[in-house]
Amino acid sequence: MYSKIQQGFLAGVKFVPSPYFNDRPIGEMISLLVIHNISLPPNQFGGDYVEQLFTGRLDPSEHEYFQTIYQLQVSSHLFIRRNGHVTQFVSFDKRAWHAGQSQFDGHDNCNNYSIGIELEGCDFEPFTLSQYSTLVEITQLLKQYYPIKHVVGHSDIAPSRKTDPGPFFDWPLYRSLIT
Repeated sequence: MYSKIQQGFLAGVKFVPSPYFNDRPIGEMISLLVIHNISLPPNQFGGDYVEQLFTGRLDPSEHEYFQTIYQLQVSSHLFIRRNGHVTQFVSFDKRAWHAGQSQFDGHDNCNNYSIGIELEGCDFEPFTLSQYSTLVEITQLLKQYYPIKHVVGHSDIAPSRKTDPGPFFDWPLYRSLIT
């Protein structure tokens, strides 16, 4: 289904531009893929709240929790919904603001050299087979276009701050399907 990347964009997916990105540092190669989970409000799926957060349009009056996050300037490259549908917010060639303070293999600021993919989910429920299928297909395609050496969870690069993609993300299944 996903067959090519054109100028940093996954062909054939919905694109909603986020203002929360900038250029990668000169000479920085994309070598890391970071898997996240997100649901807004927490532990609830569906709706456009994630899209609104990543585009700076989240209304704090819509939910009590939003009052604590609506001013965050965050984004990811991709968001994969429970049904496997994909939205892209930032070109893969640009630095999305998904990892925050982070480190991998002794190298700080993972945003500089990573692609971030958010799965619609939480730490308390399994992800869907549609999400795994889409994630595997996109991972394989990204590896054809970029020199990605490692795939990790947000919790691996910011262990004192983050828990996602969480204990219900099936790493053995995912890894068996991408190799």
